[in-house]
Amino acid sequence: MPKGRVGRPRGSGRNTAAREAGAALGAAVVGTVPASRFHGNPQDPAEVAAFTEAMGTALHTVAVVLLLASAAVVAGSEARAGAVPDEAPAPTATRPAPAPAPAPAPTAAGLHGLGPGPRGLGSGMPMPSPMAHPDCVRARADSVGAATDAVVQALARAAVSAVEAVGGYAGGVYLRSRSGELLLLALFTGLPLPLFRPWWRMQVNRPFPVAEAYRSGQAVHLPDAASAMSRFPQLVAGLPFPFASLYEPVAAGPERFGVLLVLRPPTPGVPVGAGDRKRLREAAEELARELSALSAAGVPVEWEGDPVSVPAEAPEAGAAGARDAVDRLAQAVLSLDRQGRIGFVNSAAEHLVGVGAGHLHGRLLWEALPWLGHPSHDDHFRAVFMSSEPVHFAARRGRHPPGAWLSVGLYPASDGVTVTIGTADPPAYAASSADPATGPGSPADQASALYRPVALAIALTEAVTARQVSAVVTEELLPAFGGRQLAIYLLDQRHLHLAWETGFPQGFLNRFDGVALDVRLPGVETLTTGRPLFFESMQRLAAAYPGIPLDADVGARAFLPLIASGRPVGSCILGFDAPRGFSPEERTVLTALAGLIAQALARARRYDSEAALAHGLQAALLPHQLPVREHVDTVGRYLPGSAGMDVGGDWYDVVETGSGRLALVIGDVQGHGVAAAATMGQLRSAVRAFALAGSTPEQVVRGTNRLLIDLDPGQFASCCYVVLDPASGSALAVRAGHPQPLLRHPDGRTEVLDLAGGVVLGVDPEASYPVTELRLEPGAVLALYTDGLVERPGVDIDEGVERLRLALASALPVPLTETADRLIGSTADRPDDIALLLASLTNGREQAAPET
Repeated sequence: MPKGRVGRPRGSGRNTAAREAGAALGAAVVGTVPASRFHGNPQDPAEVAAFTEAMGTALHTVAVVLLLASAAVVAGSEARAGAVPDEAPAPTATRPAPAPAPAPAPTAAGLHGLGPGPRGLGSGMPMPSPMAHPDCVRARADSVGAATDAVVQALARAAVSAVEAVGGYAGGVYLRSRSGELLLLALFTGLPLPLFRPWWRMQVNRPFPVAEAYRSGQAVHLPDAASAMSRFPQLVAGLPFPFASLYEPVAAGPERFGVLLVLRPPTPGVPVGAGDRKRLREAAEELARELSALSAAGVPVEWEGDPVSVPAEAPEAGAAGARDAVDRLAQAVLSLDRQGRIGFVNSAAEHLVGVGAGHLHGRLLWEALPWLGHPSHDDHFRAVFMSSEPVHFAARRGRHPPGAWLSVGLYPASDGVTVTIGTADPPAYAASSADPATGPGSPADQASALYRPVALAIALTEAVTARQVSAVVTEELLPAFGGRQLAIYLLDQRHLHLAWETGFPQGFLNRFDGVALDVRLPGVETLTTGRPLFFESMQRLAAAYPGIPLDADVGARAFLPLIASGRPVGSCILGFDAPRGFSPEERTVLTALAGLIAQALARARRYDSEAALAHGLQAALLPHQLPVREHVDTVGRYLPGSAGMDVGGDWYDVVETGSGRLALVIGDVQGHGVAAAATMGQLRSAVRAFALAGSTPEQVVRGTNRLLIDLDPGQFASCCYVVLDPASGSALAVRAGHPQPLLRHPDGRTEVLDLAGGVVLGVDPEASYPVTELRLEPGAVLALYTDGLVERPGVDIDEGVERLRLALASALPVPLTETADRLIGSTADRPDDIALLLASLTNGREQAAPET
């Protein structure tokens, strides 16, 4: 490609200018067409957008004709630049979609062989206009710390070649800092750096893809927003736009330098191809070799300070014919390159923005028009530079004092952005945000917008069930936005079911419970379209959905889609008692929070399903009734852990052996959930089978140990097995890594038994388990328990055993059920599940009915 037209396909300048002119003309004409000619609703953004699209399509042809008239002038300038002009394409009936071509940053060919320059990126690097922003031009010693021009040249070659290789529109390199705890953005191309200042510095331990690639040494490829949300929701919360990102670690052997990254258009549902992966990896390997050689030569490759931007070619002013057409518009039309520098400016711009064209050309948009650099507009510009969707918003010209409201339209393409500015009425939220100290983009608003997702995210991490998630949303989300009503619907079998409500009249929402996805309701359409819906008043809601039942005549509503990792979860309804507007910041924050809520609800529903299955499985496997025998009472208790309401593998059993004896069993399988409950059921069945077969206590435990090793290698369990002769009170006990039982004598004296024991089950197939002989007197109580009854975080287990011993000593000997309830009654906060089995000799006295 000739250097005179670096990074731009031949002929694309005329095509782009035609598209920009057509789009600008279409957008502008909407504001000037009489109402009789526009049959849609001028307040409906969707209808206005459709009309604008149609006008843009028609006027695209006009712009092409105007450009053809100036083809000779363009061809002459291209010839002087060393390029071969193409013929302009024939007009088409449809407006072309933005092509996912790389941004017109400097090509790799234009950077090869560049030596270090005295102040710039190199003697061969095209230098910027004198009026360009200094942060986007040079690599100076005072701005990049110890990095030299040689390092910057290597980074620039790698970034530009990587962007070209994988069809991206932007890219850059993060390098490690001197401390090694930070990754610093060293160089970037294709996007305006000031807009992305929050991502210039990255802690290496943060849950972001660039830090993950650096830590793991493995590439991270995120082809679309769904994959980014599922793996790195924090990234999407800050950049909720459709784009793809690829991250390749830059390392030479054990030495890690940083990460090479590329941004490109998303490919929903299509993973990054093997060819692109290979090309990006080769670019990173080449950069690693260069940085390694520089490091060996004594050149520091760590980065300190601000990043450097690779300058693109100067923005083109456009063809004369297109200029004449756009100059007839009442709207201001500006053309930006991929770094935000102003190229083309029409004649109406001076009147609308109050700045002459001479002071606009070549400058960054936010420098030339500082009121567009207001923090409340940053997300709009990020969106348009990172995706192909147009963006529209209202802005107030000037700051001190604020001037008139203007409508701003941003139309992106692969090689730049067209900006249209026109007059506008104050938006709905303007009346409530007149105070510059509290309005949109103010420090207070920024702090609040930052706090809301952080506070909600922290609270959601502690919510386990769907009900807990809904309660967190009620406690955190409603007060933050001044809401009074909340409803959450969850999707099941293509119907939305009411899962949580607060603040609505009793029974009002029942009519919407179980509604199908083909019904035209805002709560349904926000989920099926994936777009949030905001209604500043109940009148607007009624106008948009005629006939919809309303719970109030005054108020406002927000309908948010709950979508997690691309999967629909449900919808969330926020209600307000008074009409109110929703500022751009509030809409952005609410949309991001809806994603966090959806992730938490999806996780909670999976947990609820597994917990219900585990509870049902465990309830089916534990004994429903203990055997009734003369001269002995037995009572069993089981409680799941209270932290998360998860079930574990604790179990107990009482088995009648053929010799008239009773086998008392208690055990604890490692872990929680369905797997632990299933293993517990297998072990309980095995112990029962060995006991009924007449095996000795030592044989029962050894056989169960070998069975567990065969069934599930790596799983282990503890167990205590006692065979009791009710007639004589003699007992034989075997212990496998289980807590020592307690024995309460008839006189109240209570001791911790000292049973010989072996290792836990499931570890050693040749383990032996010694047998200890005991004798229980009439009125004595034997207590078998699992560690959940005596263990507490940060407390020695011996203290818990002593506490249980004292509780058993002070308990009345009969009825045994009260003793069991007393022993477990003070364990409201249970980090683990609990099993307890009590046995007492009665010596012919009246027995309590055995319980489970």
